[in-house]
Amino acid sequence: MIKAVKGMRDILPPASAVWNRVEAAARAVFASYHYAEIRTPLVEETALFARGVGADTDIVGKEMYTFEDRDGASLTLRPEATASVMRAYIEHSLGQKPGVQKLYYMGPMFRRERPQKGRYRQFFQIGAEAIGTESPAMDAEVIEMVVELLERAGLEGFHLLINSVGDPNCRPAYVELLRETLKPVAGRMCGDCQRRAETNPLRVLDCKVEQDQEIINALPSILDHLCAACAEHFGRVRRYLDDRGIGYETRPRMVRGLDYYRRTTFEITHGALGAQNSVLGGGRYDGLAESLGAKTAAPGIGFSIGEDRLVMSVGGEGEQAGEGLDLYIAPMGEAAMREAAKLAGPVRRAGFSVEVGLEGKLKRSLELANKMAARWCLLVGDDEIAAGRYTLKEMSTGGQTAAAAEEIVERLRAGAAGRN
Repeated sequence: MIKAVKGMRDILPPASAVWNRVEAAARAVFASYHYAEIRTPLVEETALFARGVGADTDIVGKEMYTFEDRDGASLTLRPEATASVMRAYIEHSLGQKPGVQKLYYMGPMFRRERPQKGRYRQFFQIGAEAIGTESPAMDAEVIEMVVELLERAGLEGFHLLINSVGDPNCRPAYVELLRETLKPVAGRMCGDCQRRAETNPLRVLDCKVEQDQEIINALPSILDHLCAACAEHFGRVRRYLDDRGIGYETRPRMVRGLDYYRRTTFEITHGALGAQNSVLGGGRYDGLAESLGAKTAAPGIGFSIGEDRLVMSVGGEGEQAGEGLDLYIAPMGEAAMREAAKLAGPVRRAGFSVEVGLEGKLKRSLELANKMAARWCLLVGDDEIAAGRYTLKEMSTGGQTAAAAEEIVERLRAGAAGRN
């Protein structure tokens, strides 16, 4: 038997209904902040991620699905979306449009990493980018939008972490300080940290290996080495968050794992995910456009939510995640089968979910209606057709009432209002 590829999975009903609810909530929040959807290709030139994400990152070095096309071009399944969005921004001259370009996306990403709870090789992200401003006010607005999105999706008890990783004016000196500080202790750290201590010391701060944390916690704080401009920017971000009443924790050793981040970085964690507890991460990437060949600067800030992890955190993987069925129509006999199809149309167009039975037998139809968790069952037989009135049965109480075809929708609406 052929099964799904390791690290990839099918999202089945009823859990898929929760995915739809989360995505609908995200779209509503994005619309209220004036973001428009962008859809980029699943496959990009490999150079896009090597230049944008960073050649020394684990994503580029270990995790990307890269292959050679028939014309010899190196192509990669996208491991993240920010580089793709910026590529589209540059290619289509979106910077010439008025105002900040606010774009959001939803879709699958691909990384060949070790599958674990909430982490898959094909995973889904919901994200957004605001391109065209360096203002700390936009940083705060993006974070505010993230908080509202998570709350609207049903997540409770999450924790916001923020930091600044400086810019090219102050970060190089801090990185060199890290390199010198790590020299006498790197040998006691994990293999990745030993390598990063020389090639990119900032990434040591992102290590999740428990035995390394004591050493990492003793390293110098980047907040003590920000230049005046970066310190002022970070201070204003925090004031704007305070003005909005958004709680946060400043985490000086929190960095993002991609090369393009500058100044503000942030992360949201949730206890339901265990050790790998990050639901989303984001930050400012003022130098990304130039690294991708743009002739003019395009500062921006964005984030990406791990949708798999968000759905898991809101409890959407359980068997009771589905919406249920509004109406099951139980026809009894061939004539009733034809009548049932005609009755179903107006009810569906009114926004209710309808299943039309195919058994033609009352007992079997009622069994199926129960198994499908139908709220109502409409009985259609020869007598009902002749009278023009059909038996509408409320499954939870067993109560029955007769309804003409034009009354069915109103009866369902009244029942829905009573539940609410």
